[in-house]
Amino acid sequence: MAAPARTRPGSGWDAHHDVEANHSKWCKASDKPVAGLLADLKARGMLKDTLVVWGGEFGRTPFAEVIPGQSPEKYGRDHNPWGFTMWMAGGGVKGGTIYGETDDFSYNVVKDPVHVRDFHATVLRLLGIDHERFTYRAQGLDFKLTGVESAQVVKAVIA
Repeated sequence: MAAPARTRPGSGWDAHHDVEANHSKWCKASDKPVAGLLADLKARGMLKDTLVVWGGEFGRTPFAEVIPGQSPEKYGRDHNPWGFTMWMAGGGVKGGTIYGETDDFSYNVVKDPVHVRDFHATVLRLLGIDHERFTYRAQGLDFKLTGVESAQVVKAVIA
């Protein structure tokens, strides 16, 4: 069996260059398989018990990332850790729900921010796990699956 193809740094979804062609390629490659997965799970009656999560650890800035020597049509976009999208389906998620909002520039969160630890607490709840109950003491702190700071389940996205 051949080893999987390796990608060069900056390839894949991490589009610091040529964002339109890059993301079009990856959207095309993932659209049908993801739609097929959801349709298959639904047809088999398994979607209600299966949580599907799609996302990454950052979004993209709404403005071009200028790289010297690159033509404007090949510009990419930098990481945006303040405004990004995650979506979930099945597994107790309230379908059709949009939660959170960015400013007019799609840069800063202006309504219903969700910290990563809150997202984790929500996913754990959907999996039937109370993140508050799984703690262990180390170095004087009570560690949880969501970290040491307070985490809240985003109840608005749960059916």
